[in-house]
Amino acid sequence: MELWYTEKQTKNHGITTKIKRSVYHDQSEFQTLDIIETAEFGNMLVLDGMVMTTDRDEFVYHEMITHVAMNTHPNPKDVLVVGGGDGGAIREILRYPSVANAVLAEIDGKVIEASQKYFPKIASGLSDPRVNIQVTDGIRHIQENKGTYDVILVDSTEPVGPAVGLFQKPFYEGIYEALKEDGIMVAQTESPWFNQDLIRQVFKDISNTFPITRLYTASIPTYPSGLWSFTVGSKKYDPLQVDESGLQSFDTRYYRPEMHKALFQLPAFVQELLTDKGE
Repeated sequence: MELWYTEKQTKNHGITTKIKRSVYHDQSEFQTLDIIETAEFGNMLVLDGMVMTTDRDEFVYHEMITHVAMNTHPNPKDVLVVGGGDGGAIREILRYPSVANAVLAEIDGKVIEASQKYFPKIASGLSDPRVNIQVTDGIRHIQENKGTYDVILVDSTEPVGPAVGLFQKPFYEGIYEALKEDGIMVAQTESPWFNQDLIRQVFKDISNTFPITRLYTASIPTYPSGLWSFTVGSKKYDPLQVDESGLQSFDTRYYRPEMHKALFQLPAFVQELLTDKGE
């Protein structure tokens, strides 16, 4: 008998993958946590029925939410990750020797614990002495730390449950206040195929908050539609104005300095979302 896991990504579409076994199941205060061993992608973290990360393709998301902003800012010392309890974004942040303080503000401590046990390569940076793990509401942390960070990464789940507030304008305004005078933020902003209204609204809200706003995409096979977006809000530094020859290069598997600016060359239907009011 074969076992298959299916995520219904919309009312009319889903993805399915063959699984070997169920590894872990728990119910936290905030969500249902499952880890399943798949035949194609290795261990897969699922929260409330939605795929968050897998052994095989995690590097794409974690590199792409991290390196564009980190390589745009000339000297990132204090960095915050909101969400991101699996530790992947923290792992990538720690590649930068300038980083002195990397804060993880994750609302669900059980995600951190499960990731450390079942995704040790992803969570490998969480034990670094530069890392400050805080099991807390990221919105509250933002409100309580004004003018603190050089870079803030919003590594959230889909906009349901406790993550709804992470896709609203007051949160982006709070991020603006929590950043230093030359700070930069990046938020994951869902699928250009299935979340067009969200992308329109988030880009508008961030554009109304930050003087520089950019959107870029990446290919992530286990995320809805396989095409994913990230939105940058910056007080000073434009990722399109960086000198690519001076960007830091690491042993990454997706992001390369040579593609930094090219990431912002969008398909026409995605570019249209940034000017379409959706009215």
